[in-house]
Amino acid sequence: MAVVDLKAVRAVLLDMDGTLVDSDAAVERSWAQWAREYEVDLRAVLAIAHGSPADRTVRRLRPDLGEPALSAAAARQLALEYDDLSDIVPAAGARELLQVLDRFGLPWAVVTSADRRLAKARLDAAGIAPPLLVTVEDVSAGKPDPEGYLQAARQLGVDPARCLVVEDAEPGLAAGRAAGAQVAALRGRAGDLSIDNLMQLAHLLARARATP
Repeated sequence: MAVVDLKAVRAVLLDMDGTLVDSDAAVERSWAQWAREYEVDLRAVLAIAHGSPADRTVRRLRPDLGEPALSAAAARQLALEYDDLSDIVPAAGARELLQVLDRFGLPWAVVTSADRRLAKARLDAAGIAPPLLVTVEDVSAGKPDPEGYLQAARQLGVDPARCLVVEDAEPGLAAGRAAGAQVAALRGRAGDLSIDNLMQLAHLLARARATP
């Protein structure tokens, strides 16, 4: 594992679902209902759905559908997610991390594969108001394409190489790497920095910024 110089970080770019917001139960419920309706094995759905835009996942799961049916299937999946905001809370350590970013004046953004309506609904449910939100509707290609992270870095006025991307899924980690950022990985995934939770990252950033 590479060593990350957290003192050199000038902005933090966070994924939403599973990273900044604990929405796992709601996400799984919506995909479980969709899988029943579209006759897809839920295990196959959950193996690829996390971290990817809904329409990309639907296309991979039901390539036999024509374009109008694919659009309808993706819209149905999003509708199920819009309707289920129960159990959504800040991820463990999220509040502490945001306090550290505020204390040291580090700009931050949320970059998500969700559309703006869903992202705002989940962030509102968790009580989190990001200064910058980049959704799948703001880019021409979602994760693992780096466009979202590059756009966030550009809007914050920070070189992507001085950004720390925080992710919990492979599509997002690939997007962060392709953007040229350093990546902090959750859920035991491989990154430049592997962390157990956002509380750990908060402590590491605070220690690094406080060191002369």
